Amino acid sequence: MDPIPPHLGGNSADSMAMCMVFDIPGSATAFQERVHRAGVRIVQNGLAGGRFDNMSETLPVHVTVVIPTRNEEEAIVDTIRSVPSDGWCEKIDFLIVDGNSTDRTRELAEGEGATVYVEPRKGYGRAYKTGFAMAPGDVIVTMDADCTYPGEEVPGLVRKLLDEDLEWITCDRLRKAEEGAMPGLHGFGNWVLSTTATMLYWYGVHDSQSGMWVFRKSIFEDERVRPKHDGMPLSQEFKIRARRYLGKKRTAEVSVPYRPRVGEAEINTWGDGLLNLRFLFTHRLGLTRQVTPWGPE
Repeated sequence: MDPIPPHLGGNSADSMAMCMVFDIPGSATAFQERVHRAGVRIVQNGLAGGRFDNMSETLPVHVTVVIPTRNEEEAIVDTIRSVPSDGWCEKIDFLIVDGNSTDRTRELAEGEGATVYVEPRKGYGRAYKTGFAMAPGDVIVTMDADCTYPGEEVPGLVRKLLDEDLEWITCDRLRKAEEGAMPGLHGFGNWVLSTTATMLYWYGVHDSQSGMWVFRKSIFEDERVRPKHDGMPLSQEFKIRARRYLGKKRTAEVSVPYRPRVGEAEINTWGDGLLNLRFLFTHRLGLTRQVTPWGPE
């Protein structure tokens, strides 16, 4: 049966062809050239067209995964192994910034080939201020050492960073959190902090407390982007600074799964929560001060 002519409300042969998705590599070359002139965004192999459409292509980048730790022997090995190391990028390495663990965290991490640096100065933010400066990679990925973040998503996130010419990505845990990953009090606290951050900064970030980020190390050449806080508030401070100084067009938030923690938590729920809440207001007033300098001692 012939298609209904366009002047009678139907679709032309070309427009119907545009709805097709080709799964055979190389079969759509002529078709792409034809519809490109019409301004149509091509979808091939299930991915939006871009510089790195072929998922098997090795990304031309050195990636360093920075992980802060303190007594994470139950999960550190699985956390490291969760990130693929099958040649998806030119080089990948792991930098563990350890807060003087008293268990086998450092030994186990080194057994997986990670570089371990012991940071004697206390604080979640302090560990990252050291790790960010020490990381040798062009792209830095962060995650906790408790198997909560999806390491298998790292290649796709780095690919998105490069393909869309972004500078910084933060991962939203709230939309895809698995059952039991964020118990009632933690879930409520995250909602309060994220809502407060949105009201104060209007910066377009859904999850203000996420600790999984993917970004180019070069962003720290602008010192305004460098977070200052040594404690848990560094997480929300980093997001505020990135969105403000890098701009919303060069930054993005991507939803990822979030899973129940493996091992005992080192955080103080009430203390850290109130500290984060207070920081949102003091930072809005321009009162954030750097206690310890950027980088290792």
